[in-house]
Amino acid sequence: MPAPRQVVDYALQRRALLVEVHAGRVGTAEVCDASPYLLRAARFHGRPTDKHCPVCRKDTLTHVWWVFGEELRHASGSARKPEEIDDLADRVGEFTVYLVEVCRTCSWNHLVQSWAEGSGARPDRPRRRRTAAE
Repeated sequence: MPAPRQVVDYALQRRALLVEVHAGRVGTAEVCDASPYLLRAARFHGRPTDKHCPVCRKDTLTHVWWVFGEELRHASGSARKPEEIDDLADRVGEFTVYLVEVCRTCSWNHLVQSWAEGSGARPDRPRRRRTAAE
């Protein structure tokens, strides 16, 4: 499997937001707003980390990987485990992976990283049918 490409790290954005939260300029209700779908994905597809939630400090964070891409068809926009992403990377030309951290206790969530994955192969283009005149 090729190495991830076009990696974007959101650590600085996360740090700045947490400074605002701890200073009281941003309320916890504004940042602890994970959707039920994200919380369910964290439960069934996520991987627990050893890092504690920066907001509630009661629970550890869970990482959830989301995949998006035209070539994924029905799988686009779904949460996947890292093993499944490796399998997709071998079979699909290109798609984007988004890693999100989630606290299942207080609903804190933040985008950690995004990157391009895939074999790099271009999808087969549909062949044009020939007409009887050709």
